[in-house]
Amino acid sequence: MEQNPLYPIFLKLHTLNMLIVGAGQVGYEKMFFILKSSPEANITIVAPWVSPEIKELLSKGNYNVTIHQKEFEPSDLEGMDLAVAATDIKELNQQVQQEAKAKKVLVNVADTPALCDFYLGSIVTRGNLKVAISSNGKSPTFTKRFRQVLEEVLPTDTGAVLENLKVIRDRLKGDFEYKVQKLNVITSNMVKSGGVKCAECPDCKDCPDYEKCNA
Repeated sequence: MEQNPLYPIFLKLHTLNMLIVGAGQVGYEKMFFILKSSPEANITIVAPWVSPEIKELLSKGNYNVTIHQKEFEPSDLEGMDLAVAATDIKELNQQVQQEAKAKKVLVNVADTPALCDFYLGSIVTRGNLKVAISSNGKSPTFTKRFRQVLEEVLPTDTGAVLENLKVIRDRLKGDFEYKVQKLNVITSNMVKSGGVKCAECPDCKDCPDYEKCNA
């Protein structure tokens, strides 16, 4: 079976600069999902025409988005860390990709996996828990459907679970290996019981694994 060779990373887009070339339907879709996942992302849009959908989206939030309503120029890539070629003009997208590569800027080209340094995968977010899904560019439709499945099955109280796990982790004494072993026990019980409570909660002390987890 062919294996997906991509290595997933989670970028702090509020500390990076991203260029999106194109502000039509393709540009809107790219920007919508980027801002949905990373609302503080620093984005510069370059396009001679900006769709009403993008204007409406930006009017609904205090986003760090700058629009330059003009044709793309290679100089637009100066100071950028990431670029997205999101036009419906194949030749323009290829130009953006070539200029980005020359300037060592990572680039994503809409609907052209062979020209991409990275993909914008489907994402599921539950508080601080974030799951990214990739089909290695084979089928964005499948990743979209799989995202919907995860959104239905993942519990909505994941944020509270993670906060409680952090409290427990911070209280554990010992070296890294010891903490990993303890957290493995706790999270194993969490999966079995469907949740984890803070060590300060009285109910937690009624758990048969309380002494084991908090020794």
